[in-house]
Amino acid sequence: MSKALVEIEKVSYSVGGHLILKDVTFNITKGDFLAVIGPNGSGKSTLIKIILGLLRPDSGGVRIMGVPIHEFHEWRAVGYVPQKATHVDPLFPISVREVVALGRIAGKRWPRWMGRDDMAAVELALDMVGMAGYGDRRINALSGGQQQRVFIARAIVNTPSILFLDEPTTGIDAGAQEDFYSLLDRLNREGITIVLVTHDIGVVNKHVSKVACLNQTLVFHGTHQEFCSSKEARALIPGEDHLVLHRH
Repeated sequence: MSKALVEIEKVSYSVGGHLILKDVTFNITKGDFLAVIGPNGSGKSTLIKIILGLLRPDSGGVRIMGVPIHEFHEWRAVGYVPQKATHVDPLFPISVREVVALGRIAGKRWPRWMGRDDMAAVELALDMVGMAGYGDRRINALSGGQQQRVFIARAIVNTPSILFLDEPTTGIDAGAQEDFYSLLDRLNREGITIVLVTHDIGVVNKHVSKVACLNQTLVFHGTHQEFCSSKEARALIPGEDHLVLHRH
């Protein structure tokens, strides 16, 4: 039986009396490549922030690796690439290597200094995302796709068990997007559980192994194959009878 890395139980959340999430319950298991999909305002990003402890639910709870979220401290095991991560201040003089090193430093207890092992981890993370040799470049001199790879390197520099990405391809051109998703495929095969918030149904069809569909409540949670033949998929893709199973 697959091990649950994240357990979400009856999570509800509202803002100013407006309901965002209601009684959401499902597990994220080790090895998943999970797409979290749904219409605008369905609570996708809110749910990720609740899982990461950035927001507190009105009711219900989250456990990461068996530990209640308010007691969880092993954040080095969790990577996160937020929305608009590539919106970089063009006047901020920071190198690619320094951006990735910030992820390494953030996972340290005081005093936060970088040793030889830390710098080796930075170079390895850059190599894993195809950005070896770019360490001395300024982050603001890179393309959107290259910047997103650097932010993934920052998120995986501590070799996390699970990586969350919230709409990671916003602002990235179509050609770079396919390379980007191929990178996520490879990271998933190498043992990192991937949770991806996306509007791109094509990603669901090509890359992911599981789907969670939100619209305030959890509308669907299951395998990619189950989703492709579900009424929820047909509702999301008007005019289509089904999604063709298409894998690499």
